[in-house]
Amino acid sequence: MSLIWQADFYRSPRQNLPGQVLWELLVCNETRSFEYAATCPQSQANSIWITQQLQLASGGKLPDIIQVFRPQSLSLITTAGNNLGIKVEATRRTTALKQWLKAKEYTLTVDKPAPVPLPENLWGEEWRFATIPSGDIVDEFIERPIPILQIPEFLKPINLGVASTIPIPGVVIYGGRQSMRLAQWLQETKPVSLNYISGAPDGLILEAGLVDRWILATFEDEEITNAAKTYEQRKQLSHGLHFLLVQPDDSGMTYTGFWLLRQEE
Repeated sequence: MSLIWQADFYRSPRQNLPGQVLWELLVCNETRSFEYAATCPQSQANSIWITQQLQLASGGKLPDIIQVFRPQSLSLITTAGNNLGIKVEATRRTTALKQWLKAKEYTLTVDKPAPVPLPENLWGEEWRFATIPSGDIVDEFIERPIPILQIPEFLKPINLGVASTIPIPGVVIYGGRQSMRLAQWLQETKPVSLNYISGAPDGLILEAGLVDRWILATFEDEEITNAAKTYEQRKQLSHGLHFLLVQPDDSGMTYTGFWLLRQEE
């Protein structure tokens, strides 16, 4: 099993005596049974310092993977990881680290850009809201020959305490000839969640990567808006769990890509 750390390197709310800005490195494992913290003045805030601290933190046993959620931290920690032969993974899903930051009353806010439209060459033919019973959602797809399948262990309904009878809401996109191209693009963008946003027009916004936001669909039809509101209500009942399914058509015979999703701040 891979040894995974989660790390953050950011300006500390504290300052040292001369009033210099401090930068703080926080490192923990997924259970927070291991935690390491170190600070340095801004003049030393570089990948060499981080490399040295990771070596000190490891006690001789370096991790296989370091997960980073903050874009501002990613470049320096990636360079430090490369220096030590450690893979660095950009992901919003650093639950333990974020719990630690909250306990320290540190900021978790990450600036996000305005959502941008999905590239026109990826547009599917149509889409709809759908539900799948919690108890069926894993078995429904895990055994099928689906080219792209993302069902992380920690998002399986049973591991989130979601009752088997609860409907898991989701969105189905019929991609037609663009189905595989769309699924491959989605996989590359690393989907996190798919949310209904009211506005003029209303829309479905895909949160992906660390801060990326994409407009997957827009609509002004009242019936679709009501369905979108129901979709969000169902997400509350499913502990935030939802899905995105891409398939060529509505025959139900072939699936191209499936992702289990959950909002991650």
